[in-house]
Amino acid sequence: MSTLRGWAIPIGAVAGVLLVYLANPWLEPPEGTVRQIVTIAFWIAFVGLLVALFEDRKAAESQLVEIEGPAFARFLFNNSRAGLLWLPIRLFLGFSWLEAGLHKITDPKWVGGGEALRAYWERAATIPEAPARPPITYEWYRDFINVLLAGHHETWFAWLITLGEIAIGLGLLVGALTGIAAFFGAFMNMSFLLAGSASVNPVLFTLAVGLMLAWKVAGYYGLDRYLLPRLGTPWRLGVTLGARAPGVTAG
Repeated sequence: MSTLRGWAIPIGAVAGVLLVYLANPWLEPPEGTVRQIVTIAFWIAFVGLLVALFEDRKAAESQLVEIEGPAFARFLFNNSRAGLLWLPIRLFLGFSWLEAGLHKITDPKWVGGGEALRAYWERAATIPEAPARPPITYEWYRDFINVLLAGHHETWFAWLITLGEIAIGLGLLVGALTGIAAFFGAFMNMSFLLAGSASVNPVLFTLAVGLMLAWKVAGYYGLDRYLLPRLGTPWRLGVTLGARAPGVTAG
């Protein structure tokens, strides 16, 4: 066992204990300084765990597949023929994002100063009188929205969202870096969900997670068929997708 892997286990245990203390409904830390300290300690431990695991990838034993997945899952996420299944999902998401972006870029309230986005943020950050629940559940996200409102950042943020939606849509439609496009799509879906907007976001988010897991094959019927091998990931540089490695025979 590598040194870093040895560190990862106790760091993960500390992060797990702190998270249980923060999230359980029976023994929560008191509001104020104690809760802030516990929260900061959790994130430090969590980031430390990510660093340790990232470095641990270099260890020889990290290359071993310790737990085999079911055959269908291996086919679904690793076989180029499964790209036919992901193709309609990819196109559906691509058209959805492209349509959303094109709608915004033709709306002066979005790209003419961000008026529409500011109104959306203001509704999301509103705290209604009890017993009504606020649109945003997590205070840290409401604080983030309030910072954007106070700084009048809607003027450039509206363009970021608009161009981002168009880029995600085009990337998914042509199958270029599908996993990355799906990741940013899911990130935007989650941002809208955190702001209290459900709409189509749960469906789009779920489908995007599938494309992220199938990033190696989801864009096979698209530019990724040629783009990913040129980049050398996940296959060796210059190796054509679907070609057998030297010495490997069909079985």
